[in-house]
Amino acid sequence: MSAPTAPIAFGRTPVGEHLGGRRVEVGPELLAELASCCPIDTDPATLAEHGRDWWPIALHWALEGEVPALPSVVARPATVDEVSALLAVCDRAGVPVTAAAGRSGVCGGSVPVHGGVVLDCCGLTGPLVVDDASLLVDAPAGVFGPDLEDELRGSHGLTVGHFPQSMALSTVGGWVACRGAGQYSTRYGKIEDMVAGLEVVLADGRVVRTGAMAGAGPRSATGPDLTQLFVGSEGTLGVITGARLRAHPLPDAERRAAFGFASFADGLEALRRTLRRGATPAVLRLYDERESARSFEVDGSNVLVALDEGDEAVVGAAMGILGEECLRAGAAVLEEALVGRWLEHRNDVSALEAVTRAGIVVDTVELSAPWSSLARLYEEAVASVGALDGCLVVSAHESHAYLDGACLYFTFAGRAAGAAAGAGAEEPGWAERFYAAAWDRLMAAARRCGASISHHHGVGLVRGRFVAEALGGGYAVLAGLKAALDPSGILNPGKLGLPSPYGEVPEPGAVA
Repeated sequence: MSAPTAPIAFGRTPVGEHLGGRRVEVGPELLAELASCCPIDTDPATLAEHGRDWWPIALHWALEGEVPALPSVVARPATVDEVSALLAVCDRAGVPVTAAAGRSGVCGGSVPVHGGVVLDCCGLTGPLVVDDASLLVDAPAGVFGPDLEDELRGSHGLTVGHFPQSMALSTVGGWVACRGAGQYSTRYGKIEDMVAGLEVVLADGRVVRTGAMAGAGPRSATGPDLTQLFVGSEGTLGVITGARLRAHPLPDAERRAAFGFASFADGLEALRRTLRRGATPAVLRLYDERESARSFEVDGSNVLVALDEGDEAVVGAAMGILGEECLRAGAAVLEEALVGRWLEHRNDVSALEAVTRAGIVVDTVELSAPWSSLARLYEEAVASVGALDGCLVVSAHESHAYLDGACLYFTFAGRAAGAAAGAGAEEPGWAERFYAAAWDRLMAAARRCGASISHHHGVGLVRGRFVAEALGGGYAVLAGLKAALDPSGILNPGKLGLPSPYGEVPEPGAVA
């Protein structure tokens, strides 16, 4: 069985807190009550690990012996009944609860910003329940990606088709809570397309089941889709304990192709035309010149790697259309071996620790936009972030494509002028100010170009201050849903930019 993976070793112990918001402690009496619900853990090392995720700026804090915030206790339920009992206790006591599992998020979404309880969902495991005729699988929320796929493939000849970069680090519940996307999403869809129903525990301990898990048939018209209410809610509206997912037979054919374009815009246009004709190859990843040189050692070209899998006839047609549109856009045919190179290295995140230890501030930001403004988004975002003092590089690739638009995945890196690698010689607070400024500029470019401020990484802490403007009038609706489902505000407070009864949490760069 898989388990969480720590992003980087702490530079020193004991571990302290960096953010410094209001902290809610859990006293002896409440600890005893929580222990009656499920196993709990107050070991300092356990608390430290549960005080962070893979948020890149927090890796710098870890080297200084800090996490964003520390919980008072970690609870480890193994059943939905234990989750229900624990939440009921915390709701009565007004103690914040942050649901977490693999903690692979990169936006601070599973950070317990006000202390209290971290509800570790990794114990919510068990055998899958598979309906082969209907291609549906019931999966507990704590099942890690490789374990899910291994059982489906080995015992049932099926796949869900969800392969995020964090595959080995993340769980089913995390995928759903953060509205994640896998690298084969153009064929299989994002997680919201795969979820047929959910089991969710509300703040007061009530258990609700939605969609197919409540007995609804496909494409039910029994009122609004309550399943989608919890998809992407990041633990603020309820704790996801199980999901019914749509599955697919294992593919019997696979084809690969690679092309090089004179410009990033030319490549985007070829992809737009491909999707417009109804072809949906599983993988369509277009890299700008900087990333093409860095990832594939191809200079002066914008590299597209493509892969499709499924029925031979469908795959042949889809890849044939893609080839026609790429050649129509003037692309050069490149070696298929580039696709294999991408497959071999696609989930390698070891560079993140190396650049962090070198004193470099780095992050990735994924924005989705309509085809009509995608090229403009690329140009404006790269130019804006690239103009920041200390910026070493900013680049992008298109990572997920759909009929109406696509996701651009930006990477930026910076270091204070004159700072020696790893020496910490930059002026105090520079890293956080640079980090916040880069995010501000990317979010501003998204607003100007009609783009979504997140495609699959979620909101967490880092995007919180941008949510109200992004949602417009819908923000009040979201806040109203939060108040209705979690009147005490105990569920993952400080996230999604929602008001919290525990007060504000300083954001990186906002007070530096």
